[in-house]
Amino acid sequence: MTDLSLYILDITMNSVRAGAKNISVTLEEEKGLLTFKVTDNGCGMTADQVEKLSNPFFTTRTTRKVGLGIPFLRMLAEQTGGGVDIASRSEKEYADHGTTVTATFHSDHIDFVPLGDLVETIITLIQGSPDVDFLYRHISDKGVDVRMDTAEMRAILGDDIPLNSFEVLSFIRGFLEDQYAQK
Repeated sequence: MTDLSLYILDITMNSVRAGAKNISVTLEEEKGLLTFKVTDNGCGMTADQVEKLSNPFFTTRTTRKVGLGIPFLRMLAEQTGGGVDIASRSEKEYADHGTTVTATFHSDHIDFVPLGDLVETIITLIQGSPDVDFLYRHISDKGVDVRMDTAEMRAILGDDIPLNSFEVLSFIRGFLEDQYAQK
């Protein structure tokens, strides 16, 4: 994957596959440090599963035998002097289950990869999982403060208008792009 938005997409799609109905994606930039966090209320993982995530030959997916997303993300973060932290609570053990993946990068480092197209990443998530509530927030030290909450949109639109309809997705794209343009 060539940019961070694709890693955000991959991690968030893992949350969807884990049965999450509420997913928060947060990016914070401050003084040369970028932190992104994906938090969900999916089925979670046991401590043993979390420990195995760094192994590229561990995956819970049945479609392939390797899981390279987290190991590559960790490598990219560590190359910049950052890191990746994963906290999870399994539904087998906790009523308040879910997972949080936090990745930190020194964005002023020469090995920092580009953010990529965050708007299209969010559009893709909503289009593919219109029944999941996504809360997206991007705060930067350059004046960007972008926020989008599909639960709020769903409350306004009602149950008759799906979030993945062309008109709603077009509105969301424009809504996000307008916020990014107001630096």
